[in-house]
Amino acid sequence: MTTPVAVLFRAGLVLALAASAGAAESVTTADVAGWRSIWNGKDLTGWDTYMVNPPDKAWDVPGLKRDDLGNYTEGIGKNRDPLKVFTLEVADGHPQIHVSGQGFGVMMTTEVFRDFRLRVEVKWGEKKWSKKAALPRDAGLLYFCFDEPPAVDRTWPRGIEFQIQEHDIGDLFALGTQITVPARTGPGPAGRAPLHYYDPLGEPTDFKQVPPVGNRCIKLVDAEKPNGEWNQLELVCLGGDSIHIVNGKVVMRLHRAQKIAGPGAPGPLTEGKIALQTEGAEVYYRDVQVRPITAIPAEYAEPAAPTAPAPAAAPAAK
Repeated sequence: MTTPVAVLFRAGLVLALAASAGAAESVTTADVAGWRSIWNGKDLTGWDTYMVNPPDKAWDVPGLKRDDLGNYTEGIGKNRDPLKVFTLEVADGHPQIHVSGQGFGVMMTTEVFRDFRLRVEVKWGEKKWSKKAALPRDAGLLYFCFDEPPAVDRTWPRGIEFQIQEHDIGDLFALGTQITVPARTGPGPAGRAPLHYYDPLGEPTDFKQVPPVGNRCIKLVDAEKPNGEWNQLELVCLGGDSIHIVNGKVVMRLHRAQKIAGPGAPGPLTEGKIALQTEGAEVYYRDVQVRPITAIPAEYAEPAAPTAPAPAAAPAAK
């Protein structure tokens, strides 16, 4: 157990070293507050990149096989980035990860996380690519990832997706997994299946890539800021439960994540790696930080269910 004296000593030492070395404020405040960065702000140490087949045959990716029509027949693979999809930049003195969006894949931590709170800032860029050019900008934060891509849809690792898409930030996609969310059913687009919406008072519903429910649940509210502004996303994971938070607003509570295929399946899903997607749109990430937890933070604790009023006292006998 760490004593209060030791904590104060360490905090003072960190601040003293930061002042003498001119260290960035984000490093010292994160350390003292219990947060730590899972990106060093300099390179992709601690992360692996995975890229699948380029979707556009007009792109020049040397060394990949093509069919007779010129379509790519193999993926770019692990820790190869010839298109420079994942690059590092400094803007306004602040380091950030620039994801060009050219192609499909992830950058995924080498570290496994369990019982944690994560926060990251995300902002849309301008560029959209190929078959996604006419669609809403799309990316994603994946967690509880427990195998390597391309395990799902020939693209993604198995895990849970905190959707990052224009006006859909906070949605759920269960990727080769199952998770339970209280939900209600509403009409879908004309001629398409009904949609499922997070509802704190709804029926517990299992989401997985199996009809008729499927693997998507839509968040409670659209809390996204206008394009060009930074959004702060928070993710709270404890046991197999999780909470999606967008700009301080809880937009979904999820329960009992399960492995239904892949390594260790079937069984509970309570830990895994964290990944950031590239999915056809330019996006920026910064301040990717995590801290361990042993309980749901008080500000995000689920409100207690209302209790019935006590019965009125019987009138006094005359």
